Amino acid sequence: MTDALYDRLSRLLAKGHEQDANPPWRDWRPPTGVTLRPAAVLIAVTDRPGHPDGPGVLMIQRPTTMRAHPGQAAFPGGKIDADETPIEAALREAQEELGIDPALVRVVGETDRFRTGTGYDVTPVVAVVPGTIAITPNPGEVAQWFEPPFGYVLDPAHQQRRTAEFNGLRGNYVEILWQGHRIWGVTGGIIANLAHRIAWHGDDQ
Repeated sequence: MTDALYDRLSRLLAKGHEQDANPPWRDWRPPTGVTLRPAAVLIAVTDRPGHPDGPGVLMIQRPTTMRAHPGQAAFPGGKIDADETPIEAALREAQEELGIDPALVRVVGETDRFRTGTGYDVTPVVAVVPGTIAITPNPGEVAQWFEPPFGYVLDPAHQQRRTAEFNGLRGNYVEILWQGHRIWGVTGGIIANLAHRIAWHGDDQ
């Protein structure tokens, strides 16, 4: 794994977080319950030097049988245990769901938390993994995994604004379509906020 991608992401993420403190996207649905449950997801960017599409990002499709967010596209992740940091939880969940070896993950840093209408306070953790990393999905939690180009999902041209209604309230969410996969809702919002922080397409590298 090269240093170039890690260094670029570190520089862009740090620069992006020097901006205003408020990310542009939030969940418009009021959270259920007073106390939000802490959670974390791993945004694992794959180092693919020379690949025509550039780096990828590892994502999963959840089984339709799951109680939480069935059938949805997501980043690997889940609830933070009492004795864990968000980074530790994101690494653990990625190992449980995709078999990602934590020793092969280079953490870049945390980015904007996303508080969901389903009662979670999600911390996204940006990291770099080898493009050839072995993936062993857990069939109980992952119907399939996929790897869209990182630059594709960060491109605002692919982040479509949609409107939905929930319990009489109307609000907007982000939808990204890639090769039959629909990335939307919380995950779409996290990506749109990350695009706000990481000027991937405006970077001269």
